[in-house]
Amino acid sequence: MSIITGYDALTLREKVDLAAATERLDELGSMRSLSALNEKVSLLRLLGRLDEAWEIANEAWRLSRFTGDREQAVASRIRRAQVLQYQGKLDEAAAELNHCILDAETHEWTSAAANARQNRGKVLFDQGNLEAALADFTAAVFLREKDGATADELEGCLIAVAVVESFISDPRR
Repeated sequence: MSIITGYDALTLREKVDLAAATERLDELGSMRSLSALNEKVSLLRLLGRLDEAWEIANEAWRLSRFTGDREQAVASRIRRAQVLQYQGKLDEAAAELNHCILDAETHEWTSAAANARQNRGKVLFDQGNLEAALADFTAAVFLREKDGATADELEGCLIAVAVVESFISDPRR
């Protein structure tokens, strides 16, 4: 069973199976590996437990920096930025994602660049900057296709492009 069941066409936020997310979080328990921490951040964010998500996101970022894997550090920063976005700290989230995009694109980490662009697009969408959001979502689609993404992996980006295009074409929405 999938935790994310779709996307809201007005907010671009994930629709979540709360029971499945809670169950998975319980399964992770007290695991402290980087992958477990990263998954916990996402689950806590989706469950609306943003203070806990922020705390774990910072722990995951510190751990990823300690390991010396810069690409993992960028991925952890993207998750931190997602929490900032959900906390309503849009300017901070955008600044964090700007750094992630620069780092990922400089090092040609295609997947990280796509993820950062898609998430910055969501922040820009929340800020009402539809043209810039569309540019980021379109870039994310291109990068994911370049990286060999499946149709399921492209779904979120393609939905975002369609939603933003509909908002641009009908400003009354």
